[in-house]
Amino acid sequence: MKIIKFTLIFSLFLGILSCTAQKNIQNSKTNAEISVKEGGKWNERKYEGGTFKNVQSLELDPRHTDHSFDIRFEGPGWESNKIAYRLYLDWRNAIDIFGKTTDKMILPIVGLDGFESYHMKQDWGSDILKVGKGQGIGSILRYQNNEMLYFKKVEKTSVNVENSAKKSVVNINYKGWETLNDKIDLTTKLEIFPNERFTKATVTPSKAISGICTGIVKVKELELLKKTSTNQKWAYIATYGDQSMFQDNLGMAVFYQTSSVENLADGPFDHLIVFKPTTQPIHYYFLAAWVNEPNGIKTKEEFVKYLNEKLSVLNANNKM
Repeated sequence: MKIIKFTLIFSLFLGILSCTAQKNIQNSKTNAEISVKEGGKWNERKYEGGTFKNVQSLELDPRHTDHSFDIRFEGPGWESNKIAYRLYLDWRNAIDIFGKTTDKMILPIVGLDGFESYHMKQDWGSDILKVGKGQGIGSILRYQNNEMLYFKKVEKTSVNVENSAKKSVVNINYKGWETLNDKIDLTTKLEIFPNERFTKATVTPSKAISGICTGIVKVKELELLKKTSTNQKWAYIATYGDQSMFQDNLGMAVFYQTSSVENLADGPFDHLIVFKPTTQPIHYYFLAAWVNEPNGIKTKEEFVKYLNEKLSVLNANNKM
């Protein structure tokens, strides 16, 4: 009888903790999470059955690939009260955008019923970017001889998330990433802050190789917006127009340190920023602004003004 009572009390305690955690998330202005299935089974490279459970860290199952259905929204997600992002934690390594129509945290309710619902308009917003074969926004790949080299050969991939009142963080570690004749380790740190759209990215390669790049996917033939100066430390590339999944206005931008960049390139699927070979941390920022956000940016002129204000802050302080 004592065991039964203890079990009931312990279950009630866990329920209270869960409700408190959910309340704390909803009262937060940033959130990062990674959610995996348990209680099901692998059938070749697909995971069948089971339910999702949030975890603090994860080492990727070797069977995992795109659309394996074992990770909720296919990888880690992070958000502010303005916008949300997710990274495809597989060979694509692309970053997608969840547009939000609310300033509340939405990731805890996204994708619980599978991958299809968030591609349609929901009360909270929707997936708004068609990544296709591109990088999405702000992700890392390698570009050599007009060819995009993906994360198809990796010994081990791990990820962990951190949440605090000041920011939320996603850390990704690729061990033994093999492209052409090179094999390196690569770490990526993605930080998001309250009341901001941007993600601060810090990428560190273990070996100095050519072609490490980031960029913006070419959804449509839109004008590539650029602002740079030899006298300034930071610059940006951006696009703006009806390039969301719903043919409404979406702006995307990447800010980069001019001293770290080899060149800008017109890739097969993306507008690319190609970094110089290095083993030092590479710092850059990326952001998206969707017209349907609460009090969102509505026009190209507003978006450019917003970007120029952020650029001025970077050039003055070396950080946003």
